[in-house]
Amino acid sequence: MAAKILVLGSLNGNFESAFKKLAALHAKQNFSFAIITGNLFSADQDKDALSRLLSGQVNVPLSTYFTVGTNPLPEQVIELVEKDEDICENLHFLGKRSVTKTSDGVRIVVLGGVLDKTIVGGQSKEQHMPLYTADDAKILRGANSADILLTTTWPSGVWTGSKVPITPENQATIASSEEIAGLCAALKPRYHFSTSLNEFFYEREPFFHPPSNPESDEKAVTRFISLAPFGNSAKQKALYAFNLQVGETTSSVPAGITVSPFLTRSNPRKRAAPTDGDSYGRFANSHDHHGDGHRGRRARRARSPPPGPDRCFFCLSNSNLDTHMICSIGEESYVTTAKGPLPAPDTFSSSGFFFPCHQLIVPLPHEPTIRLMAAAAEKTYREMTRFKEALQAMVATQSKHKLGAVSWEISRQTNVHLHWQFLPVPIELVQKGLVEAGFKVEAENRNYPAFQETELGSGIDEPGDYFRVWLWSDDGDTSIHSKELVMRLDEGFRFDLQFGRKVMAKLLGLEDRVDWKNVIQPVSEETGDVSKFNEVFKPWDFTA
Repeated sequence: MAAKILVLGSLNGNFESAFKKLAALHAKQNFSFAIITGNLFSADQDKDALSRLLSGQVNVPLSTYFTVGTNPLPEQVIELVEKDEDICENLHFLGKRSVTKTSDGVRIVVLGGVLDKTIVGGQSKEQHMPLYTADDAKILRGANSADILLTTTWPSGVWTGSKVPITPENQATIASSEEIAGLCAALKPRYHFSTSLNEFFYEREPFFHPPSNPESDEKAVTRFISLAPFGNSAKQKALYAFNLQVGETTSSVPAGITVSPFLTRSNPRKRAAPTDGDSYGRFANSHDHHGDGHRGRRARRARSPPPGPDRCFFCLSNSNLDTHMICSIGEESYVTTAKGPLPAPDTFSSSGFFFPCHQLIVPLPHEPTIRLMAAAAEKTYREMTRFKEALQAMVATQSKHKLGAVSWEISRQTNVHLHWQFLPVPIELVQKGLVEAGFKVEAENRNYPAFQETELGSGIDEPGDYFRVWLWSDDGDTSIHSKELVMRLDEGFRFDLQFGRKVMAKLLGLEDRVDWKNVIQPVSEETGDVSKFNEVFKPWDFTA
């Protein structure tokens, strides 16, 4: 049975009206328990109101938990806390640093107060003081997991990779720490609640953590929510109700989810060391040699096994993934910018693009073909197509119909992780048939199988390997050009995985950028390109 929980922002001494509101909501919703973030009491607490609370004259309608915020607790409350007594009926102090399991089985981990940087080592002693140390946070990592993490301080950088805006004025009021970020990353709580000292509410997109077991389908997803103070004049959200199913695991991801904002902070630019000469980069997969003909049996036996999700550079479970390049994450797939993009940042500047706009659409399942995704195949294909169509619409609109688009897919059972590549292209190259001719001529020059104009859909009924190209343009008037070309490949055919890139390099006059390894950008430029892309893509991003 799910626990129905209500969380309140800082009461700042305004507990009488807050508990009246709570009683009215509880009568209708029958909550399991309530949690108060931040300050229950104010710094100059009204003594009469406090006396009414402690004497039981203020009705607390259900079990309600609180911790320390930024204000010291009143002396009368400290006396009760030190005696390990409840403040009054139904009002329970969780302590400043604690792990609690409620009667519903909900596991709550708490670290209240703000970081005391004057204490270099050791735990803080008083459970009622609104301060914690770095060691307090480290000790709580031993809790290993949490349904709910409750902290006064925000985790540093939790806004990284988020599309939810925070104004500079509000950001200036945020108390955050690396210690809380590390605690959140270690516990992977399902919900992380904090408080906003200023009058604003913030709910970040859910984010997921890499699984400890790469073979597991379970996904640890955290929702970070910071509530505005109760009764704030800005009318910002100060109450948050939700259901929590104890013991429930997640095998799917919510729409709009992002990778954990703490990955690159704790492990900046760390990369796995592939064993086969950079075999599993974002494009190369160069264990499959370039050229024509068929692979011999000896070579097939000698080839090392492909990487699992923990080493795959397209799997979100890989802790070494370049998360700063991810642009948008749906339920079944995500969009990322290409490492070592074919276009330069100014290639399409005359058409309104000041970034390369070389994107990848990547399915979440770690499979080399859509067909092997079994029950998830159709749903994954539909969402990837939705991303492709959104990118096409963005390119046409932003360029004022000067650009069309080319996308391609390599579907082979010997690949590592399927993905589609997307590129803008001058519209006349599509409408005059020059892109189509470019692919066909290059295939003929290499003695590759001929292209056929057909529509494979998801490809789940296609028994063998294939290379597929989508050509698309919209002149904004009467002509929308859409064509799908398919090259079917025999088993073991030695297909050049850079075929699509090489064709497009010739068509765009970018042959000096054919090798993606030679045009890799600094992280700052990659991050800047993602920001520029997200700003332009925003009207078409259905995950937002």
